[in-house]
Amino acid sequence: MDNRSLEELKKELEETKRKNMELSGRITELEDEKEEIKDNLDRIKSSKAYKLSKPLRYVRSQVKRVTQYGSVSAVSDKVKSKNRLKKRYKELGTLSFPDKERRLLEESKEYDKKIVISILVPLYNTPEDFLKEMIDSVVTQTYRYWELCLADGSDNEHSYVGDICTKYATDDTRIVYKKLEKNEGISGNTNACFKMATGDYIGLFDHDDILHPSALFKYREAIDEGADYIYCDEATFTDGDINKMITVHFKPDFAIDNLRANNYICHFSVFKKELLNETELFRTEYDGSQDHDMILRLTHLAQKVVHVSGIYYYWRAHAGSVAQNINAKTYAIDAAKRAVSDHLKTNGIYNTSITSSRAFETIFRLKYVVTGEPLVSVIITDDTKDCLDALENFNTYSNIEIIKESDFADELAGKNIFAKKNALADKAGGEFLFFLDGRLKASSPDIVRELLSLAQREDVGAVGGKIINSQGKIEHASVVIGIGRDKAAGLVHHGFDKKYIGYMGRLCYIQDCSAIVGDMLMLKKKDFEKAGGFDERFDKAFSDISLCLNLRRLGLLNVFDPYAEGISDVSQIILGSDDESYQKDLNTFREKYADELKDGDPYYNANLTKESLDYSVC
Repeated sequence: MDNRSLEELKKELEETKRKNMELSGRITELEDEKEEIKDNLDRIKSSKAYKLSKPLRYVRSQVKRVTQYGSVSAVSDKVKSKNRLKKRYKELGTLSFPDKERRLLEESKEYDKKIVISILVPLYNTPEDFLKEMIDSVVTQTYRYWELCLADGSDNEHSYVGDICTKYATDDTRIVYKKLEKNEGISGNTNACFKMATGDYIGLFDHDDILHPSALFKYREAIDEGADYIYCDEATFTDGDINKMITVHFKPDFAIDNLRANNYICHFSVFKKELLNETELFRTEYDGSQDHDMILRLTHLAQKVVHVSGIYYYWRAHAGSVAQNINAKTYAIDAAKRAVSDHLKTNGIYNTSITSSRAFETIFRLKYVVTGEPLVSVIITDDTKDCLDALENFNTYSNIEIIKESDFADELAGKNIFAKKNALADKAGGEFLFFLDGRLKASSPDIVRELLSLAQREDVGAVGGKIINSQGKIEHASVVIGIGRDKAAGLVHHGFDKKYIGYMGRLCYIQDCSAIVGDMLMLKKKDFEKAGGFDERFDKAFSDISLCLNLRRLGLLNVFDPYAEGISDVSQIILGSDDESYQKDLNTFREKYADELKDGDPYYNANLTKESLDYSVC
């Protein structure tokens, strides 16, 4: 009860009224000040000085972009790429869904053998709209032989999950639903789904994502080609609309080094059920990166891994999802490192350092160790003092021999660059050959050791690093065949700033590639000889790329390591010239590797541009 007197209450009321009047007056003053500021701003915007400042601000923004991308032309290419990307995003969304005629064609296709794909979806408190959209994207598949296994670990507050699933299961017997006694996490719930599966192949599908209507149809085509592990390209979308894409990820064909450093396969994995006879599905100790662990294990067991090129999976980004923010699930980072480490040990590779790269927390830098201390023969053409000083005084790997072009000048006179390299290689006593352009100087004292740690692997052919020029721009970061001016070979990411992370972080991790240039190339001498050395029919270009493609024909991997970096004081030759000698080399290359050029680069993607070198979407 309030014991204050009536007089006291009146005084308090008057004081409140006074304060309200003062506050009202201050609000009026602020409104007046706001109008005055607005008027002043309008006058400033209409002034000559402000109009002149607009070009200045534009110039500043362009300078910033040139600094990032490396050149004015690179900025122009980037702007064109972004505009093209916006258009392509629309084409890759619902516009790519089959029309009535195509749907009828896919639905009516007959198969010699009925193959059921069991799709596993672990559920936990799934939002109602996400759940319905996910299930609908399976129900509307044009391939009819599927089974949807739903294991539900939702709590009592989200009982609608069970109600929705039960209704769908009643309407379509291909949908199997089970309410779990308790939530067992991602791995446990998915394993429960697997126990429900009766199909020949298993597909892994997240509870809040969406499948393209033709996804399973395309996967069945791959199965008919003998695939026992399949994945596709994917897009990340937001705002509940697959047409509102944040990124599209056009992936390479199966590349083990890429996969070790980055779970680029991710979605949508479908694999033969028999692969699990020798291993588990998900292991709970890898929750958060259980898919990376599983993919590493199953692709190792698979006889044929097939990449279905095209966007057939839409990954929803929302608050708390890994697609939106990896920091929402920081435990996933440690789990991924353990998965990669365990995979390497299974393959006889020990003591590898695994650290997060500057591109992304789960894109890793793998630093391998050198086994023993084999002799490396460093073969230097156009040798310079800077290059020799870097090798002799700063190189941390001691067991090298240096074979210089200048020491055999008379013997090599009249030979082209590739014939010189072959002649110098004949003189090498090392188990490994390291071809080095003498105009390059190693920026890191670990360059020999870094490349050697990869070249020692029995499955690896040639290894190369990143070359930057004295202005800090990328000259070379691996070769993609079938792109560039002549659609023969292109030095990807050329002209970008050395700090650029590359397409989907590609300049931040060790990866497989078709070829690398001979300015910085290491390989086993026995493989060099088996591949025929440098083809001396080439006069100026392509012989180093030819060597790499010959190694690939032998079943060996060529590996690009961005952490082995060389600095060039002279501009490297960009593939593409009207020179008669170059055109002769080009014709020789096209004839010799017609099949590879026809098939396309397996470490690139047909949906990426063949015109430029920046991995932009075509």
